[in-house]
Amino acid sequence: MKELTDENLMRQVANGNLDPLKELFERHHKHVYNFLFKMSRDQMLSEDLAQDVFYKVMKYRSSYNNGNFVSWMFTIARNSLNTHFRRNKDNHGDIADLEGRLASEPEEQKETYSHLHQALEKLDNSDKELLILNRFQGIKYAELAGIVGSTEGAVKTKVSRALKKLKIVYFENL
Repeated sequence: MKELTDENLMRQVANGNLDPLKELFERHHKHVYNFLFKMSRDQMLSEDLAQDVFYKVMKYRSSYNNGNFVSWMFTIARNSLNTHFRRNKDNHGDIADLEGRLASEPEEQKETYSHLHQALEKLDNSDKELLILNRFQGIKYAELAGIVGSTEGAVKTKVSRALKKLKIVYFENL
């Protein structure tokens, strides 16, 4: 039996059959959680928002317009995170805040934070978001353009510039 694509499953969900939503959740909840965690560095928040993303996929299923499901889902994830930050006036991009959260984590977890991730945390949220979606989550430029509401060429340029900034930050502390 041929496995259905995300888009075929989501079309079924959009048409009222909620059973395929379980398969979409199984395929993508880890990716959504990882994106949210890399952006917020808050495990509980990431778990809550990941659940919220799939609730919104179900709630707003009729607004799905047969496009790329992953792009649509990450747009929801991105908007959920931005809404949370706006409502709570959180600034998870603040380095002092990051250091405080790292200090409160178990010792073995501290060791897992690589120099690259520390450098990534020093970037602006928009640059960090682009790099996480493109490099860590494997979202292609065309899909990323749809998520952030830009053109593919502009996204390529922004990712390239964000990589240059990351390189500078990374090598300044070696």
